[in-house]
Amino acid sequence: LTTATGVPLRDTDHSLKAGPRGPVLLQDHHLREKIMHFDHERIPERVVHARGAAAHGVFRSNGAASQLTRAAFLAEGATTQVFTRFSTVLGSRGSADTVRDTRGFAVKFYTTEGNFDLVGNNIPVFFIQDAIKFPDVIHAGKPHPDREIPQAQSAHDSFWDFASLHTESQHHAIWNMSDRGIPRSYRTMEGFGVHTFRLVNAAGETSLVKFHWKPRLGVHSLTWEEAQIAAGMDPDFHRRDLADAIEAGAHPEWDLGIQVFPDTEDQLFEGIDLLDSTKLVPEELAEVQVIGTMTLNANPGNYFAETEQVAFHVGHFVPGIDATDDPLLQGRLFSYLDTQLTRLGGPNFDQIPINRPHAPVNDM
Repeated sequence: LTTATGVPLRDTDHSLKAGPRGPVLLQDHHLREKIMHFDHERIPERVVHARGAAAHGVFRSNGAASQLTRAAFLAEGATTQVFTRFSTVLGSRGSADTVRDTRGFAVKFYTTEGNFDLVGNNIPVFFIQDAIKFPDVIHAGKPHPDREIPQAQSAHDSFWDFASLHTESQHHAIWNMSDRGIPRSYRTMEGFGVHTFRLVNAAGETSLVKFHWKPRLGVHSLTWEEAQIAAGMDPDFHRRDLADAIEAGAHPEWDLGIQVFPDTEDQLFEGIDLLDSTKLVPEELAEVQVIGTMTLNANPGNYFAETEQVAFHVGHFVPGIDATDDPLLQGRLFSYLDTQLTRLGGPNFDQIPINRPHAPVNDM
C-alpha cells in the first residue's frame, strides 16, 4: 500500500498516537488523508440518467460520410476509440434496470481532432420541443416530492398531467409505453441522436442529418411480466448482461447510420420540421445510410472513475459537425456544462482520465 502520492506505507490499520492509548496526533498525514478522501469521495448523482452501465470500444468508419463532412474520424478506414454509456432516465442510481423508461445511449469518440460526443436515447423523439420546458417534464416524471415514489416509473399522475397539458409530449409517451420502453438488453437497443445536426464538408457545403445506431443483434424487448420479475430478482439485469457478454467475448456491435436532408432555408423535409425534436422523419422517406460500426470490447476497470465520472456534452463537436437551431438542442448546450460543474466539482472535469481527449490539448 501507498499514500495517494505514492509513498510506501508500513501500517494502515493504526493511527499515530502520543502514547499507547493516545491522543491521536494531527501530524498523522495518512490518517487525515484517508478520512478526508472517504468524507469527500462521493459526488452528486446525475439529475437524470443516474443509473447506468458502460463499456470501452472502437468505431470503424467505412467512409460513406466523407463527402458530407470533413470530420477526420468519418474518413474511410479511420479507427477511433470510444466509451459508451447506457442508462435509464428517471430512476436513482439504486433503481432497477428493467423499469419502463427511456434509455440513454451516449457515445464519446476520442478522435484525432478532439472529443466528439453523440448523446442520445433509444427513442427517436423527445417529450418537448423547447428546452425551457425541460425542468418541468423531468420534475413531472420524477418521484412525488412528499414520499419520493414511484421510483423510476414515468407513468404516474404528475407525468400524465404534464402529457395532457403539453400535447407535443404524447409522441414520446407512446414510444415509452411500447415495447421500446423495456428493452431486453442494452445490446439489442437502437440509439438515436434525436436532434438534427449539420455536417460541413471540405468545400464548406452543408447537409442536415439525424444519427441512428442499429444493433447487429436486432431490436428485442422484454414482456411486461419479464421486466417486473427481473426488477425483483435481478435489478442489475441489464448491466450484468452487458458486462458478462463482453467478458465472454461476445462483443456487441452497432452500425452508425445517418438520414441526410438538404440544408434549405426553411429546414423542412417533406413538410416535417427538422428543428422539432418531437417529430421524426420516417425511414421510408429518408433511408438510413450506414457510415461505420461500433464494437464494444472492454469493460470499465473502475465503475466510479469511468462510468460515474464520464461527462458527455452535446456541445462537444469536432470540425465538420455542428449544431442546428433546434431550441431543445440549444438549451442542452448550456445545461450539460452547467450540471457537470456541480456534479464533478469544478471546471477541470475534462482532465479526469475518462474525459481527457486523446488529441493534444493546448487551451490556456
